[in-house]
Parts: sequence; C-alpha cells; structure tokens
Amino acid sequence: MHRVGIAVHERTMPYETAIAAEVFGVDRSDLSADGDWYRLTAHTADGTASPLLPGVPGRPLADLTAVDTVVVPATDLPGAEPDPGFLAAVRAAHGAGARIVSLCTGAFLLADTGLLDGRGATTHWMHAEELARLHPRVEVRADVLYTDNGRILTSAGKTAALDLCLHLVRCDHGAAAANGLARRLVAPAHRPGGQAQFIAPPTVPRSPDGLGGALEWARARLARPLTVEDLARRAGLGPRQLARRMRAETGAAPLAWLHRERVGLARELLEGTDATVEQVAARCGMGSAATLRRHFHRLVGVSPIAYRAAFRASRRGVDGDSPT
Repeated sequence: MHRVGIAVHERTMPYETAIAAEVFGVDRSDLSADGDWYRLTAHTADGTASPLLPGVPGRPLADLTAVDTVVVPATDLPGAEPDPGFLAAVRAAHGAGARIVSLCTGAFLLADTGLLDGRGATTHWMHAEELARLHPRVEVRADVLYTDNGRILTSAGKTAALDLCLHLVRCDHGAAAANGLARRLVAPAHRPGGQAQFIAPPTVPRSPDGLGGALEWARARLARPLTVEDLARRAGLGPRQLARRMRAETGAAPLAWLHRERVGLARELLEGTDATVEQVAARCGMGSAATLRRHFHRLVGVSPIAYRAAFRASRRGVDGDSPT
C-alpha cells in the first residue's frame, strides 16, 4: 500500500490539507485495478495527531523517511522564517526516496529546503512574484496549474491542489481510477498541469455556466467525427469566439482540446481493455491507428503499445509479481 505522509507545520492551511486527506485518506480501493489505495499519516513536530486531520494517525516528522509520498500543504504566511526541523525532515524524506509534493503556498517551504533549486515550480499566482524574489534559483511558473518533475511536484492555488492530487492518482492507479474519483468529487476529470491558471477574466462575455455543457456534450461523442464547427454550434458561438473562450477556460485551442480528450479516452481503453490499437483509435475518434500513435506520442511521450505495457507492468509490480 502506497504510504502518504502529510507534513503538518505550525501555519498549515486547512483547505489544501483537507483536499489531500479526501484523496489519500478515504479508502477508495474499489476504484483501483489492483484493489489497493493509500495509507495516510499526519506528521507533526511532537508526533501527535493533527486537529486538521481528525482520524488520521499522528507520527513524528522524522518518520517521513518511511513514506512513499510527502505532501507539504499551504502556509498562511508565505516567506516566513521556516522551522529548520521541518525542512530537515522533508529533505531527509527526499533523500530516502520519497516523492515530495507541495500544494499552493507550500511551495515556499519546499523552496526553503533547496529541493526546488534548478527546477520548475508553481504556486498561487498572487504569490509567484514573491516566490521568485525569495528563491531566484527556482524556475517559477505562474501560468500553470501544477508542475511534475518526477519526484518533485508543485501545485498552484486552491483547487489546483485537487488537480495535482488527481494527477498523482492517475500516475499511481491509472486514468480510470482518477476519473472515477473525480466523478465522485464532482471535479473535472483531468486538467493537465500546463493549463493556465485563471489569473484574469476572459475578454469574451461568458454564459452562466461557461463552456461546461458543450464540452461534456463533446466528451460523450468522442467516438464520432467532431469538428471545431460542431463544438462552436453547440456552444452557440462563432469559431473565433469559441477559440478565445476555450483558451481562457481550458488553456487549449478547440482542436488541441479534442485531441487531448481523445488521447485521455485512449489511455483508459489501453489500461482497462484488450482492444487493439486500431480498435482503440476507432473508439476514441482518432480514425486510424497511425493518427492515434502520432497524437498519443506527442501528448504522452510514448506509443500506445509501450504505454499499455508499462502500465500493466507497473500493476504487476504493485501486486508483488515480476514486471517482466
């Protein structure tokens, strides 16, 4: 079972802490292909349970070296003098092989450890300039929802913390588990890290519910031929208006969004079915295996066959069997 430790500090913010507890602290093993989920612990200076995490066992900060993922929640005072013991515990956990994740302004504490030096990182856009000023060796990105450097991950503010936590579930348990959890939480199934933070309002007047209805309509029809014009008509917009709105609300142009959604569906099919690449291409609206391979490799970085093999190998490894 994957062990997640929330590193609680004296200025821990409750919202992001609650998000991590909701994702990692509630047993949702029914969503996982291997029937496993996470084991959550709260790590505090004195080793007692945190009032922010009722029901979650307390452990000393030193025990972070025994977990697989460390979550550093937001702080209510970015840039304040950090506790050296807290920083040392997070550094030791990283040295022991743990994946380190900061949520929102938790990036300030993670930067204080030195682990973000030379890496891309994000935080709430309101605090990004201050993070860059205090830590010039960190490549601060104020325009993304989250960053993933492998074993070091950071999220932007508030609900972007949920996006990053769902991304971790996707990495650990696959797209189907992450999408299932998102549905239970009534959250977007997948907002990629490169999507823009909503820093300024869009220049085009928005309908009361934005593009949500039109995008859900398209998601339900990914296997069919869909054009940008179809999506624009469904949204009641012209193609140029749709493009502006899509970039403001999803961070992507309409066609890029369609490709991303189709590749996301392809990932689910590759993980959860034995369909051939040709069949997957047809079911996600890519038309041909060659088209699927091209877009899949561009967005995921590997071929569909390699993705399926790697995912199934990782599942066997989790179950304790040989991945070969």
